[in-house]
Amino acid sequence: MGNESPVVVIGAGPQGLAAAAHLVERDVPVVVLEAGTGPAAAVAEWGHVRLFSEWPELIDAAGARILAPTGWTAPTNGYPTGAQWIDRYLAPLAAELGDRVRYDSRVAGVSRLGRDRLVDAGRGDQPFTIHVQPSDGEEYRLQARAVIDASGTWSTPNPAGADGLPALGEGAAAGSLTYRIPDFRDREGFKGTHTVVIGSGHSALTAVLALAQLARRDPATTVTWVLRRASAGTAFGGGDADELPARGALGIRAKEVMDAGLVTLLTGFRVERVRMDAGRPTLIAEDGRSLTADRVVVLTGFRPDLSFLSELRLELDPTLQAPARIAVEIDPNVHSCGSVAATGAPDLAHPEPAFYLVGAKSYGRAPTFLALTGYEQVRSVVAELAGDHDAARRVELSLPDTGVCGGAGLFDASGASPGGACCTPPASAPTLQIGRAPASV
Repeated sequence: MGNESPVVVIGAGPQGLAAAAHLVERDVPVVVLEAGTGPAAAVAEWGHVRLFSEWPELIDAAGARILAPTGWTAPTNGYPTGAQWIDRYLAPLAAELGDRVRYDSRVAGVSRLGRDRLVDAGRGDQPFTIHVQPSDGEEYRLQARAVIDASGTWSTPNPAGADGLPALGEGAAAGSLTYRIPDFRDREGFKGTHTVVIGSGHSALTAVLALAQLARRDPATTVTWVLRRASAGTAFGGGDADELPARGALGIRAKEVMDAGLVTLLTGFRVERVRMDAGRPTLIAEDGRSLTADRVVVLTGFRPDLSFLSELRLELDPTLQAPARIAVEIDPNVHSCGSVAATGAPDLAHPEPAFYLVGAKSYGRAPTFLALTGYEQVRSVVAELAGDHDAARRVELSLPDTGVCGGAGLFDASGASPGGACCTPPASAPTLQIGRAPASV
C-alpha cells in the first residue's frame, strides 16, 4: 500500500484533533473528517456543561506544541465548560490544522479498495476506501493508508428501555424525551412542570441537581429521579473520598437535595413502555408501576455506532463492543475511571491492519473512558503508524486513583444495570466527567 495516501481520522473532537496534531508532528499526511459544521461538534452540544477536570488535564501535548508558535497560551487552572474547552483550545487547534480538517463530511462507510470483508487475497496491501457524504453535495470516496476512528459515541445514546432496546412506544414519544443534559438556564421550559430523570451516572446527578434548584425556587416544579437498580447504592458517588473534588461534591449535593425533599427517588424502576396520555409521557415499569411526567430526561449512557464499519474485520468484545484486547482492562464491573490501564496501539489493533478505534468509541459501552487516556491512545497509535514501534509500546500516562467513578459496586445485588456512565457528558453550570485521567464525549 502506497504511503502517499493520508491517514484519515474520523471525528474532529478532542482525540481526533490530537491524533491529527501527532501526525503533523511526524510529517504524516492526514485528513480529518468531521460530520459537524465545526470543530468538536459533539462538545458544542453540551457547551453549557462544566467539566470535572482542570485545564492541564484537557490539553494534549502535541496539540499544545503545535499551538505554541502562534502565541497561544495554555490555560493553567480552572474547570472549563464545554464551550470554553472549544474556544480556548480545540477551535484554535483545528484552525492551526487548517484544511486538513474537513467539516460537513459524514463517513458513510469504510472498506478496502476492491475488497469486501470476505476477501483475503492482498487485503492488507490495498488502501482503505472511505465513503463521505456531505449534507449538501455528492458522495465521494477517499483512499487512506490507515484509519483512526475517533468519532465517539455522542450520536448514539442508550434508550430508556431497560433491556437495551427502546421501550415500547419510546419512538412515538420522542418529542417529550431528551437524551442530553438540557440547558437549564432556560428555566421556563421546566418551571411548574414534572420532570423525570432516568439514569444513575454523573450526567443524571447533574440534571437532578439543576432541577432541584428550580424546585427550590418554585414548589410547583417537581422532580423524580428513576434508577433501574434496586437501591441507590453508589449513585451518590464517593463524596469526600473522591479524588476529583468537583465530582465528589456533586454526589454530596445530590444527597442533600434528596434529604430536603426536593427530589423523589424511585428505585428498581425498569422502563418497559412509554405511553402518551393527553400529550404527556407515562413511563410504565416492568413491575407495573407507572409515572406520568411533562418531560423525561434519559441519561442512560451511550454506545458506539459500528454501522459504517461493517466491511472491516474487527475484533470486538461481545459484551462491551470494545476492542477485545482492552475489554478486561476497562470492564466497569471491575474497574473505575482511575483504575483502568493505559491502552496503546498493540491493545487497540484489529485483524484489519492499520485500523484503530480510539477515544470514547474504543471503550464501547464501558463508561470508564477519560480524555487523558484517549490522548495517550492517539500518541501510541500515531507512533505505530509512523514506524516508531518503541514509542508506541511505551506507556506515558499515569492515572490517579479517582475513587468510585465506577468499578466494584457498580451493579447492585439484583444485577440491575445502573444505566448511567461515569464519564459521559453529564449547576451554576452543570459538571461533566470526561477529562480526568471521559466518559464522552
